[in-house]
Amino acid sequence: MSDGPRPAQAHAGTPRPAGRSAVVVGGGLAGVTAALALADAGVRVTLFEGRPRLGGLAFSFRRGELTVDNGQHVYLRCCTAYRWFLDRIGGAALAPLQDRLDVPVVDAARPEGRRLGRLRRDPLPVPLHLGRSLAAYPHLSLAERAAVGRAALALKGLDLTDPALDAQDFGSWLAAHGQSARAVEALWDLVGVATLNAVAGDASLGLAAMVFKTGLLSDPGAADIGWAHVPLGELHDRLARKALDSAGVRTEVRTRVTSVLHNGNGGWSVQVPGERLEADAVVLAVPQRETHGLLPPGALDAPERLLDIGTAPILNVHVVYDRKVLARPFFAALGTPVQWVFDRTGAAGLRTGQYLALSQSAARDDIDAPVAELRRRYLPELRRLIPGTRGAVVKDFFVTRERAATFAPAPGVGRLRPGARTKAPGLYLAGAWTATGWPATMESAVRSGVSAADAALGALGRPRPRRLFALEEAA
Repeated sequence: MSDGPRPAQAHAGTPRPAGRSAVVVGGGLAGVTAALALADAGVRVTLFEGRPRLGGLAFSFRRGELTVDNGQHVYLRCCTAYRWFLDRIGGAALAPLQDRLDVPVVDAARPEGRRLGRLRRDPLPVPLHLGRSLAAYPHLSLAERAAVGRAALALKGLDLTDPALDAQDFGSWLAAHGQSARAVEALWDLVGVATLNAVAGDASLGLAAMVFKTGLLSDPGAADIGWAHVPLGELHDRLARKALDSAGVRTEVRTRVTSVLHNGNGGWSVQVPGERLEADAVVLAVPQRETHGLLPPGALDAPERLLDIGTAPILNVHVVYDRKVLARPFFAALGTPVQWVFDRTGAAGLRTGQYLALSQSAARDDIDAPVAELRRRYLPELRRLIPGTRGAVVKDFFVTRERAATFAPAPGVGRLRPGARTKAPGLYLAGAWTATGWPATMESAVRSGVSAADAALGALGRPRPRRLFALEEAA
């Protein structure tokens, strides 16, 4: 909670020349990244966040004895910018990666009963690293597995810089490359819905190709999964705030920016309730609609395009049982409305029983459903998927809803996503929805913050900090 405006803190060992100041609007991962990068370069930085905490949409809250994440967030080994961010705030050990990709996949729709398969990699070069796993994947027929291999090779050959890919939908491309409806459900959407927040037919081929090429077809370990073993607030709020304070950033939460205007002296005036700040540079690191509302005239050629970037919801279902019902840390599911299930018992601080979180992406059908209806829908599905739940007592059931969790990765969205620079000198954009080349992930958010800071530092004549993540290293 903010105690009102504070003077900027000195960053030990870093001179802060007069006239080199910046305001960052938004305290999500993009804004925190931009603020850290600018401060590390000796810029005097003020960060404003309208919410009472940092972290954007990757945050935690208290519910009784539990510390609950609003949604399950994971990252992959190929998410090199987010991994840099974790290192920068001192949180890498709290969100470790798997030693090797291993995803249990349960099919609950088999006539003979639930069946377990696995997607895991071997210590072999691409594409052989997934060959044995795909060959033994029980949720597809032999012919479907062979067709998946051929489609993967075709996907690997796509040129991600080709703008025509953005105009096509991934589902049509998969159908044209021999993928059955079952293959799409049991493999392509299993991965794609969780990373893109859209089914294949609603997703841009360009973004889908980027996800699969980078995650599964670049480096053998690229898709190894990492997740926070502590509440997200520990990382994205407490540790991020500590890093900002150490860098000398003035951080104000519960403070919403109401206007961003040229000040007539080549700089910017940023208005918040009760205060106006003058700055040489401003980074808008807020969602696209809020950005549109703050943009001064002429900052973008077609600012209305920001309003054409759609949003997609994510629903999270939280269930607390009176006993341990699941032995593995997570699994994915087929043949059921349930998508991914995670054990959050230890991270949430639960001492008895077990707490499971269901992450439901592309959840338009469920996002506004009453809790009672969701309870009737999902508890029987968990009994089908997890035998241990059948004798357990449900001690708590609740949901968290993010109706605009991500931008919608629809065909054509690429031409709507602006870059970090605007036509207004000194004004920059950041956010997972900007033109990072990635879908709306924590990785995209951090990359956008780096891009905005790089652009600002170049204009301010400040050297790039040596420890700042280098985007060119992460192709």
